[in-house]
Amino acid sequence: MTKRIQRWFSMLVTAFMLTFSLSVLASNETSQQSDNTRLGESVVQKEIVGFAGADYWRMVKDGQQGYTTSQSPEHGVLISVPGQTWFILKEKWMSPLGALAIFGSLALVALAYVTVGPLKLSKPKTGRKIKRWSRLDRALHWSMAFTFLTLAFSGLTLVYGKHFIKPVVPSELWGWIIYIAKQYHNYIGPIFAFLLLAVLIKWWRKSIFNMVDVKWFMKMGGMVGKHKGTHPSAGFSNGGEKAIFWLLIFFGIFITASGFILDFPIFGQTRRDMELSNLVHMFSALILICGFVFHIYIGLFGMEAALDGMITGEVDETWAKEHHDLWYEEVKDLPENQPGYDEKPEASKQSKLSQDNA
Repeated sequence: MTKRIQRWFSMLVTAFMLTFSLSVLASNETSQQSDNTRLGESVVQKEIVGFAGADYWRMVKDGQQGYTTSQSPEHGVLISVPGQTWFILKEKWMSPLGALAIFGSLALVALAYVTVGPLKLSKPKTGRKIKRWSRLDRALHWSMAFTFLTLAFSGLTLVYGKHFIKPVVPSELWGWIIYIAKQYHNYIGPIFAFLLLAVLIKWWRKSIFNMVDVKWFMKMGGMVGKHKGTHPSAGFSNGGEKAIFWLLIFFGIFITASGFILDFPIFGQTRRDMELSNLVHMFSALILICGFVFHIYIGLFGMEAALDGMITGEVDETWAKEHHDLWYEEVKDLPENQPGYDEKPEASKQSKLSQDNA
């Protein structure tokens, strides 16, 4: 199962990089068309100026307020001059830097896999299973993972689709892609907020930092450098897992708050409110996407048997000893972690049935 997931993830990354390459080629073909478009736009602009007068359009561009029967905020302003600052920040700075951060994260994990390699177990697996995650835990984890990844994909489509997808697909198909991405993002976003609250309530106690985590960070989790393979001590969650948890909670709150402002513009939000929310939403989402690139890498490639617990709910005894030794000492003697525990209820049932028949 783990190897199959790894193959799927590799195929997705390859497809993403291939799409990027095709879009670069297509952009060269569309450059001539854009020149013709600009020529047409200049003709239209001259006709508009001639119709209304240069003074009128100069006032509009300066942000002067006109008359409208609408009672909503700012409906008398056709062009919001401060909005140009938002446009520059979004299109000229955040979008390019965000793309660079995502590709940089993918490049870093690829480099880590090639140069450092995955963290292997020091000893062979014993075959004895230790219960780690309940069905509710796993359901919550995979629900959050699916929701976050699909929202990230639809959000990236809205921001970068015009650069990577639009140049290589027909206009009609592009219209449907962007429409579906927008509707999906709008309607599934509130589900992310609900899951975020559930994650916080369920796991916050296991994610409180202590001195054990400080030592874990000092040894960089035993994954790189002179400490590689040392398996520093950890409780149920190690320092890295706790960092990812609070990263999700902290920036998830910003994503949720800004997302609701953008999703429900019916509470008197002004353009400044929407613009600021858009920037906060985009920045927080990019931080989480980059953070979860490393989280996914550790689960799929960076650590041997790291994904087993979230698939079956159980981990091998050797993995528990090496990566979460303090937690292992706490739970190793529990009844559910004893060999043959799953068969004992059935054996007791058969014994009781035999006694009843006698």
